[in-house]
Amino acid sequence: MRAPAFIFGILALAAMSCNNNSSSTANDGDKKDTMSATKMAPMSDAQPAIPAGAKVFFVNLKDGQDVTSPFKVEMGVTGMAVDSAGHLKAGSGHHHLLIDAGDSLSHGTMVPKDATHLHFGNAQTETELTLSPGKHKLTLQFADGMHRSYGGPLSATITVNVK
Repeated sequence: MRAPAFIFGILALAAMSCNNNSSSTANDGDKKDTMSATKMAPMSDAQPAIPAGAKVFFVNLKDGQDVTSPFKVEMGVTGMAVDSAGHLKAGSGHHHLLIDAGDSLSHGTMVPKDATHLHFGNAQTETELTLSPGKHKLTLQFADGMHRSYGGPLSATITVNVK
């Protein structure tokens, strides 16, 4: 009789232990909400497809061009609409400019927001940059309304020499 009572006690402790873990997750701020949101994410959160032939380009700058700081950067895209951030819409997105931050970001990667990853979420297609003298790598990266990169197919990289 003692063995079944002992096993029942261990099972009861294990069940309470499991309950404690789940309640600590529920009390751990946004973890529960994040988990629920992930499980219940609507299908519309899937990244829109890239239309065939879509591409981004620098309108006014060429690879290897000499520029004087500050200088204007005009950003172009064909096959996609430039739209503001905040919502997903098929065939649209907005520009990001990576400054000395490598080549394109992987498809689906969230574009960071810092001094080397500039966001143009209000559908801007031009900006003015002030960079130190020397060579700088500029990568134009198009992303969806949630700032998720469309990857290499919607990126363009050039180097400029600031005099």
